[in-house]
Amino acid sequence: MSSVLRSLWSYRFFILSSIKNDLRARFTRSKLGGLWMVIHPLAQVLIFALILSEVLSAKLPGVDNKYAYALYLMAGMLFWTLFAETIQRCLTLFIDNANLMKKMAFPRLCLPVIAAGTMLVNNVLLCAAIFGVFAVLGHFPDANAIWLPVLVLMTLALAMSLGTLLGVINVFMRDLGQVIPVVLNALFWLTPVVYNLNALPARYQAWFKFNPLYVLVTSYQNVLVYGKPPLWGQLAGLVLATVLLAGVALVMFRKSSAEMVDAL
Repeated sequence: MSSVLRSLWSYRFFILSSIKNDLRARFTRSKLGGLWMVIHPLAQVLIFALILSEVLSAKLPGVDNKYAYALYLMAGMLFWTLFAETIQRCLTLFIDNANLMKKMAFPRLCLPVIAAGTMLVNNVLLCAAIFGVFAVLGHFPDANAIWLPVLVLMTLALAMSLGTLLGVINVFMRDLGQVIPVVLNALFWLTPVVYNLNALPARYQAWFKFNPLYVLVTSYQNVLVYGKPPLWGQLAGLVLATVLLAGVALVMFRKSSAEMVDAL
């Protein structure tokens, strides 16, 4: 592990410049530039809010705001956007950078780190936009919002660990790239992002809590909407699972690094 960290530190300027170039390349010919990073998810939130708020707003106890459902939805989408986009980015990360991996000698682990940096910048911009919308709607999160950066890093670590593992497998099994978007779409509706778990029949609520993403999205909603602390007890188990998953992803990545270049 120490050798991996030393390698990444040695290539820190390469990583930082790659993140900068990646962000710049995505919006070079766009007049709105980086605003597109927040327009898309906010537009999705607006659509869901307009369609579903009248149905679900009455089922959000503890939120004294007529835009309660929109607030709840934005908190959930802040989590989901980071998680899903990171998974999708990592899924094709090595395939998209095949030429770079063949032509340049650098630690291949730089690629996931660059992707993580890009996703983090995107999420910070979205977070700033959401806080601006919160202010316009008259909602100001309390001191529990200080835990949001911790939750963001937990989400990014989980998504990067899983995404890197899937990205390595996808190099050798390209069908995985078609399956994962379908799985993510199903997982979105199995996670209480656009609905409150209390709106479901009591006999089903316990089953939804087995979803490992439940504790993360609920913690986002607690600190941003309800003024409550994260679900630390359950998050501890998720952190342990993330560490184990990261270890598996790192081992598979290092063992498959040479074969990936040949497969690409």
